[in-house]
Amino acid sequence: MKTNPILTGLIAAPFTPMHPDGTLNTGKIARYAEYLIRGGDVSGVFICGTTGESASLTTEERKAIARAWVDAAGGRLKIVVHVGGCSQNQCVELAAHAQDIGADVISAMAPYFFKPATVSDLVEFFQSVATAAPDLPFFYYNMPSITGVTLPVHRFLEEAKKRIPTLAGVKFTHNNLMEMQQCIHLGGGEFEVLHGFDEILITGLAIGAKAAVGSTYNYIPSIYRGIMQAMERCDLPAARALQWKSVKILDVVIRHGGGVRGGKMLMALAGIDCGPCRLPISPFTDREFREIREELKQTSFFETIKPWPMK
Repeated sequence: MKTNPILTGLIAAPFTPMHPDGTLNTGKIARYAEYLIRGGDVSGVFICGTTGESASLTTEERKAIARAWVDAAGGRLKIVVHVGGCSQNQCVELAAHAQDIGADVISAMAPYFFKPATVSDLVEFFQSVATAAPDLPFFYYNMPSITGVTLPVHRFLEEAKKRIPTLAGVKFTHNNLMEMQQCIHLGGGEFEVLHGFDEILITGLAIGAKAAVGSTYNYIPSIYRGIMQAMERCDLPAARALQWKSVKILDVVIRHGGGVRGGKMLMALAGIDCGPCRLPISPFTDREFREIREELKQTSFFETIKPWPMK
């Protein structure tokens, strides 16, 4: 394992703030960044990924969001910019832009419309993307539930390291823990493996993950930081209890449309109103907002968040 990892601890995957009409609201990002920084539980942010609705954004919007986060963080958070998509040219453009604005890391999921048929195809697609930002570490974002790409990740890492010198690791958002271990142990631990499923963080840590990326780290990161600390001191009962707290909160989120739609409601309850999602994700109603607030009273959510007054 690398002695000086690039990414450590919890990396929040921010929501993209929108106005009520669905237009971008980058003016909220400075306040959002301060909320995460003052909370003290996260070490970085993963911009414009699944939680950030990247597939629903234009190239220029993704650039604007990335720039706003770099400016707002001011070096106090690691900035990981997701540059993935279905157009290689777009990915190259976003990667070059991320380096130009001073981001710390780039990442990309596999193209999900026309899909790579082989590991070599995926390496070929990513090579030009990584080359466009030669000074930034590159992480493969593996999320087969979204992309439909199920190529073996450890084989990708083996092949890609021969052609992508900046390859640093993988954001592993999958529940195939055998494959995750294969990635963790590859080359004696030469790659960083970021755990990507908040609801089973305890399992990723148990098999060797050292850092994690997730949407719920935006509003209840202290629960997950507690899980990490409990696992470090080998206190499995404490880690299990905290993971169960997170699962009960996530169950409410899932009932209200999942991590992006439901998560935006929870962010509003924490004092950072990110507005609605873009269609085809439907906006939530005032009635639903009241319902989710009542349901969350049956969990530890309100005891856990560090709310800011809404503005």
